Amino acid sequence: MKKLLFLTYLMLTAFGSVFAQDDYADTTNGKAYELYVVIKNDGTKYVGKIISDDARELLLETEKVGQIYIPKHEIKEVKKIESGQLSKAGEFIADDLFATRYFISTNGLPVAKGESYILWNLYGPDFQFAVSDHVTVGVLTSWFAVPIIGSVKYSASLSEYVHVGVGGLLGTLSYIRPSWGMALPYGTLTLGNKRANISVSGGYGGYFGDGESGGRALFAVAGLAKINTKFSFVFDSFIIPPKSGEPWGSAYLFIPGLRIETKEDRAFQFGFAGATFEGETAPIPIPMIQWFRKF
Repeated sequence: MKKLLFLTYLMLTAFGSVFAQDDYADTTNGKAYELYVVIKNDGTKYVGKIISDDARELLLETEKVGQIYIPKHEIKEVKKIESGQLSKAGEFIADDLFATRYFISTNGLPVAKGESYILWNLYGPDFQFAVSDHVTVGVLTSWFAVPIIGSVKYSASLSEYVHVGVGGLLGTLSYIRPSWGMALPYGTLTLGNKRANISVSGGYGGYFGDGESGGRALFAVAGLAKINTKFSFVFDSFIIPPKSGEPWGSAYLFIPGLRIETKEDRAFQFGFAGATFEGETAPIPIPMIQWFRKF
């Protein structure tokens, strides 16, 4: 339990250092102006002040190369620099590509329609489809198709930095034992944005089949903090509190790790998990390795 609290503290510290950044502002003759990032079709990014913008080209004044003309047909996107999006070196830090997901748990950040993705795990695939700007549905399984679990989540933003989500998972042991299944309704509260966030989730994991049923309350504390343009610190955990009448008591799973954005539509992450059960803590020898890809 002490290790879980310590790792949570580290995650909160990393979260705070990123999330607490002030809005970027520069001045010319004492007057503040806004900075923009211009993203070209080939992925090149320029950060600077827009001097002029017409139907043919955009004139941008950058700190590194001075003034530069960019033809409109070469521009993919123009974005205003927001809080926390500029590193100390002057590089643009975009939102994390897969900020709505940690290692295992999810959060209340909404997934925009069209941002569907596949999460490849060592044990099997996880498909998530954004059917709207607030609703995501998915299916996850192992390489042996046991179990098969469906998921659904509704997300909403209460303010710029406060988000909530409700959802559930429902699955079966498929062809091995189709009469047995599991269900996990849950809710989550997320503070932050897609560059730095922390989430607290709670739900009830139950099983049923052949006249038997049972379950336990589950809780999770997770977070993400983008370190620079490609790397993000990720932390996930699961907490099973003690329950009277059960043959075993509390259990804790904690997973700190690192996410690397390898391309504009994909990322790789790895972490090393540890578990505490009946007061005994031990590392899990198999690392958590995952590949994200948008489609």
